Amino acid sequence: MRAYAAIFDYAEDGISVEFPDLPGCLTCAESDDEALLNAEEALRGWLAVSDESGVHAPEPTPLENISLSGRQRAVLVTAHTVTRRSLSAAVY
Repeated sequence: MRAYAAIFDYAEDGISVEFPDLPGCLTCAESDDEALLNAEEALRGWLAVSDESGVHAPEPTPLENISLSGRQRAVLVTAHTVTRRSLSAAVY
């Protein structure tokens, strides 16, 4: 399991979510529950693509070190990842 801080940014038209440690890992939603589910999916996808391409994901920034402004909230998002490499290593 891997965990990264996400920034939930609340606006009139919904919630945008970004992972400051993971460039391009973004999503959005209309509620907190949907934002968390979408964030987990975005994180799993980003990590799977980086693992498959051989790019090492950066170390996560601790939640307490995330800078926030306005209507933002930091949320720790976790994801279980399984790559084809790990699957092929388990298959004989």
